[in-house]
Amino acid sequence: MRTLKLISIIIFFVSCSNSTNLQKNIIRIKGSDTMLLINQKLAEKFMIEHPNISIYIEGGGSAEGIKSLLNSEVDICASSRTLDPNEIKELAEKFNTIGMSFLIAKDALSIYVNEKNSIRNISLNNLEKIFTCEITNWKELGGFNSEIKVASRPTSSGTYGYFKKHVLLDQEFCDNSFIIPTTKQIVEFIKNNENAIGYGGVGYGDESIEISVNNFKPSEENVINGNYPLARYLRYYATNKISGITQAYIDWVVSEKGQKIIKENGFFPLY
Repeated sequence: MRTLKLISIIIFFVSCSNSTNLQKNIIRIKGSDTMLLINQKLAEKFMIEHPNISIYIEGGGSAEGIKSLLNSEVDICASSRTLDPNEIKELAEKFNTIGMSFLIAKDALSIYVNEKNSIRNISLNNLEKIFTCEITNWKELGGFNSEIKVASRPTSSGTYGYFKKHVLLDQEFCDNSFIIPTTKQIVEFIKNNENAIGYGGVGYGDESIEISVNNFKPSEENVINGNYPLARYLRYYATNKISGITQAYIDWVVSEKGQKIIKENGFFPLY
């Protein structure tokens, strides 16, 4: 009986040790749907170079990623917005730190309209009026006589929060907005609806539906020189408890290799 107990104890500790080692070779990332595409591509390339490491990617929106980070469910939160004061406060209370922020890419928040729409440039002021339903018909902007269909993202989206703050100046969106879960689905909605307008990360659209804002296209040049008015950084957030492989992965993402992958997938590198 004593021998059996000793064997059981040894097996238990060996199992725990193996489990711990496995956990050390896993990176979990959750958050921004805007960043989902580049997170997947980055993870794929990194795992090819490091076959002993597994990276699990999940979307759901920046707010969900931040919540998972606060609950210690992930190693990295991917976010297309900065943390709000309440999130910083909760980080400080739980981890005695305000967290660690890493810039990984630049993004232009593109404005999409159907390719049959004659409107190819729009002002920030008119964008605000459209998304708050002060302007409801394209003819008010010199377009066809049709009611505008406004496509927006869920409140959990960091892109939603950025648009509300920087375009609507914290006003509420139209009550009749079409709430669409992801940027990819917004692009599909725009392409299938002649009267629609929406917004999303530059990596998801194309020139057939992207229009200029304040006479500037969402190009890399206009983002870098500051001419495009809806440019932002994409970020990773972590607590101060970063494991070796998590830090190695973030370092790789901001390296020349990682930045090249970001550019190849429609977003803009940091340098």
